[in-house]
Parts: sequence; structure tokens; C-alpha cells
Amino acid sequence: MTRHRRPQGFQRTDRIADHIQRELASLIRFGMKDPRLGMVTIQAVRVARDLSWADVYFTLLGEGEEAGREAEEVLRNAAGFLRSQLAKDLNTRTTPKLRFHYDKLPEEASRLSALIDQARAEDRDLLGDDNDGTDSQ
Repeated sequence: MTRHRRPQGFQRTDRIADHIQRELASLIRFGMKDPRLGMVTIQAVRVARDLSWADVYFTLLGEGEEAGREAEEVLRNAAGFLRSQLAKDLNTRTTPKLRFHYDKLPEEASRLSALIDQARAEDRDLLGDDNDGTDSQ
């Protein structure tokens, strides 16, 4: 007897995660009036196969980690409201429990990019000094 395999590609949980991402972005932007949130961007949503939970990763435009932690707390407190709003639109038997995580990746990427640019500039300066010494020979 052969086992049936799912086709590789877009699975049901991926479609649900994309739908949750779009809906949460809209709900947070238009449904929540908390000034501590600022410009929230939902970066990614990962959903458990049994739809018991959904990890929501977000960033704040132009804000630091401290503001991100505060926004994470605000979103955790509003998770019940957001979940009930999602349940109205999500066509599933259960609605995943929302777990919010502040995503520091864009900040870290920017910091690393600045460090790389600084190191390249220092290398250029060092190479420029070496070339000046060899031109006089």
C-alpha cells in the first residue's frame, strides 16, 4: 500500500498564516487606537499544524527595541480582542491563539550593514595610504 504525499509547496497552514497576517495588519492599523503601537508592520506569521497557536512577528517603523517591547505587551493584552475579530473572518473550526514577538532582525541588519560599511571605509583608507607610499618609488 502506498502512502499519499502532500504536494510540496503551499500548504493549508501557509495560506492561513498569510490570511492572518493580512487581517492582523488591517485590524491593528484601523481597529486599535492605542498610541503606544505606532507604525506596526507584521513581518511574518507561523501557524501550528493543528491551528492551536500562531506566532506573529512584528516590527515598528523608526522605533527602537524599548518601544518594541512596549508594543509587544500592548499586543499581548489585545490578543483576545484580535483573536475574536479574526474568528469572524477566518473560516476554520478553531482560531489560533496569538503569540506576539517583537522582531529585532531589521535593526540588527541595519547595525551590521553600518559596521560593514565602516570596515570597508577603513580598508579603503588603509589601501590608499599604502598606495601613496608605493607611488613615490
